Amino acid sequence: MSAETQPPRSRLRRSVPRRRLIDYPRRGRQGLRRWLPSRKLLLGGFSTAVVALLALFAAVYAYVDIPSENAAARQEANVYYWADGTQMVSVGAVNRQNVPLSRIPVSVRNAAIAAENARFYEDSGVSLSGLARAVANMARGQETQGGSTITQQYVKNTYLSQEQTLSRKVQEFCIALKLDSRTTKDDILQGYLNTSWFGRGAYGIQAASDAYYGIGAEQLNPSQGAFMAALLKGGNDYDPALGAGHRERVRERWSWILDRQVELGMMSADERARYTVFPAPRAQSKSTNLSGQTGYLVDIAKRYVKKRTNLTDADLDRGGYRIHTTFDRAAVRQLDRSVREVLERHIDPKRRAADRHVQVGAASVRPDDGAIVAVYGGSDATTHFTNNADTSGVPAGSVFKPFVLAAALQHGAVAGDGAVRPVSTESAFDESGRLTTGLPPVRQDGTFVSPLAGTPGTLTLRRAMAGGFSAPFERLGSATGLSRVEDMAVGAGMLRSSMAPRTREFPLGTSSPSAIRVAGSYATFASDGVRHEPYSVTRVLRGTNPSPASHGPRRGGS
Repeated sequence: MSAETQPPRSRLRRSVPRRRLIDYPRRGRQGLRRWLPSRKLLLGGFSTAVVALLALFAAVYAYVDIPSENAAARQEANVYYWADGTQMVSVGAVNRQNVPLSRIPVSVRNAAIAAENARFYEDSGVSLSGLARAVANMARGQETQGGSTITQQYVKNTYLSQEQTLSRKVQEFCIALKLDSRTTKDDILQGYLNTSWFGRGAYGIQAASDAYYGIGAEQLNPSQGAFMAALLKGGNDYDPALGAGHRERVRERWSWILDRQVELGMMSADERARYTVFPAPRAQSKSTNLSGQTGYLVDIAKRYVKKRTNLTDADLDRGGYRIHTTFDRAAVRQLDRSVREVLERHIDPKRRAADRHVQVGAASVRPDDGAIVAVYGGSDATTHFTNNADTSGVPAGSVFKPFVLAAALQHGAVAGDGAVRPVSTESAFDESGRLTTGLPPVRQDGTFVSPLAGTPGTLTLRRAMAGGFSAPFERLGSATGLSRVEDMAVGAGMLRSSMAPRTREFPLGTSSPSAIRVAGSYATFASDGVRHEPYSVTRVLRGTNPSPASHGPRRGGS
């Protein structure tokens, strides 16, 4: 070919096909093969997607930080205990009492780990398969719930809401990773066992132990611990009290958890063989029940704590306090029965209109130290809201007369001749109203008679006290001195603020001390004149150590 016939170089370059960065649709292929991506293209696309996802995750991970605990996770109940240390009631919007891991038996911890996250102490706090399952579920339009580690469940309980969305699942994943790197595994396990829901309104292992077995978490045995671990999968699905299906389901899971511990080396086969009988929990009961006398007992203990410490209602409402009281469960029940028997025997509101508004307040105080062991505050704290045992305003009546007599025995009384005479329980008033220290020789038809008795015989102060007569004590109070009578009552334990004006009727009980104060004052007589202030709380604890609220029995009144 001659030089004249050769095409220009520039024209040759323009005719060469330009190389593409992505060969798609595929050049040089025909039909369907033109539209099928090559392996190289697939690998490149997958790598690009992975890098993009990793970059996105890195950005999200850097952006998401560990938030503050949510309010519900911080909230605990206040727990009140009987004098013997058993739980009386849990009071609060959230039935939870946090306990340190040291108070949770190792067997209970192992059961939870075996049931929920066998590699808990080795993993990084997250489950990639759980996250992948959540993404797959979302793609199918289902809930994102999937298998989560104990750390992830703790994050969900403590830092996030319970909603099931992909964004919350990613948050949970990132926070769990960071938490695992900044917190010890024991702290995470402790938090998990204190925040998990076990059914029966109980949050945390301590509240759940009481709800199901009536004991503290530290008393759970390995068999009971396996049952508690089964509840972590869903209290409403595994509570045997909710039906036969639930009983069968929880028995199977309980047995599997024990076998799983053997498989993981947490329990020996010999020990497993000891637990063949399912540890059936007690019947379902509300642990926050304030009915009957319980509400009154809590009211008295709460008042005492606020009076003797710097704790306010707001402090107590935050919860977390363990309040140990002086109340004796058997004594409270006995006092309740006694009051009801008296009411049934003597009060008939259907026949007598005057009986329709009768109310009773009663208390029992230990003479040795002033501990309040029992009260009767009313028929039911959930329907009768006033605590009759710890409320002033009702005249004491005849229960005040012993203080009139005590004042007279101590100081003597002005006799009819104007002289101060010593008084004994055998002293009496003659028919002219004069005090005598012996039997008055007043005869009528050969019989000793007192115009104050209404029956033959002499009305001594002892008989007047036993018979409930008022006139002798009205006279005795005046003869002794009303100020001395008041000082005697206050010295025995009544509050000065509850004393009535010193009128003529003052010795007959116009003052209005509470039933607890009256019982405490009578206890002074029983302890040979040694007075002890009534008290209802022995210890107030918060967390693992006693709070400043802890104090002894003699440091305050009710």
